[in-house]
Order: sequence, then structure tokens, then C-alpha cells
Amino acid sequence: MTNTTYRTDFYAWTQEQAALLEAEEVEKLDLANIKEEIESMGISQRKELASRFTVLLMHLLKWQEQPGYKGRRPNSWRNTIRTQRREIDLLLVYSPSLRRQVPDFIADAYPRARKEAAGETRIPLARFPDDCPWTVEEILDEDWLPG
Repeated sequence: MTNTTYRTDFYAWTQEQAALLEAEEVEKLDLANIKEEIESMGISQRKELASRFTVLLMHLLKWQEQPGYKGRRPNSWRNTIRTQRREIDLLLVYSPSLRRQVPDFIADAYPRARKEAAGETRIPLARFPDDCPWTVEEILDEDWLPG
């Protein structure tokens, strides 16, 4: 198999590259595509973390600003908040070097979350704080909810 396999049968290519690594046949490895895949994996982890922070922050904003029917917020919001926190925690367990970037992820995700929350709730955007009102610790605390 060759570089062509990378384009035509990705799974077969991965298995071949793993076998070559196991056999320590480094000279036969498809290094250019291995490099590309490793970089892609890192980008994928960052994108997933950014997406999960956006969803988490959006639901925290909805929780804070929209009391729900008869003052009761939907359980689905709490479940989404819990799920996003759990998945963020798992990503940070498997990639602890990303933990130091969490404040940046939050700063980047908050404006998107704010717009999404306003759109979903039909609450004017101006009612949501311009900057994230919570600490990293609060956002990641599995028991904390705003308000």
C-alpha cells in the first residue's frame, strides 16, 4: 500500500502504518500523511472543546436569563449543562495540556454562546452580559448553576 491508499482506503492505510510502526520499518512509513493526521487530531480536539464550551455557556446563559414555565427551568437544560461539563472534563483529562487554554476557549466561545442564547430565547442580546460573567471554576463546577 502507498500514499494512494491514504486517499482511497483510509482505514487500510491506518492499519498499514500501525503495522509498519510495530515492525519498526520507519523507512516505509507515509510520514507526510502521518504528520497531517497528527496535526488534524490536535485541531479536532481543539474544535470539539470550543464547541462544547459554546453549548455549555449558551445553556448557562439561558438558565440565568430565562426562568422557564412557572419559574421552573427545563430538565433538558440541566442535562445539557451536565453533559457538556462531563465531556469537557474528559477532553481535559485526555489532553491536559489544553487545560491552561481554558480561559481562552471561554473568551472565544462566549460571544457565540451569547448570540445563540439570545436567538433561542428571543431575549434581546443586550440583556446578556457583554463579557462572560462567571469564573472558570464556576463554569466547570459540576454542581454550580447561575442565579
